[in-house]
Amino acid sequence: MDDDGTSGGRLSFLNRSLPPSFEVRFVALEPGHEHPYDEEEWRGALVVVERGELELECVRGGTRCFASGSVLWLFGLPLRTLHNRGREQTLLSAVSRRR
Repeated sequence: MDDDGTSGGRLSFLNRSLPPSFEVRFVALEPGHEHPYDEEEWRGALVVVERGELELECVRGGTRCFASGSVLWLFGLPLRTLHNRGREQTLLSAVSRRR
């Protein structure tokens, strides 16, 4: 990992220490599993797809896929569920200010 927190130009929070005013939380989705969307879980968090692929299901049924390296903001979106439809674990990091 480079000094700026990137791995070959890709933002990552794995094995990275953050300033005391920030915290990182990891969410893992096993292949074929889903994680119900709870807006408050993502309040103020910058989310990085660290590994795998993430599919977001909207409340109206549409979906969008994001690959490893994607940087997302999930708060305030009309989402229903987060899915891992891939063959490997999806790992998300969510960085936010400490409350």
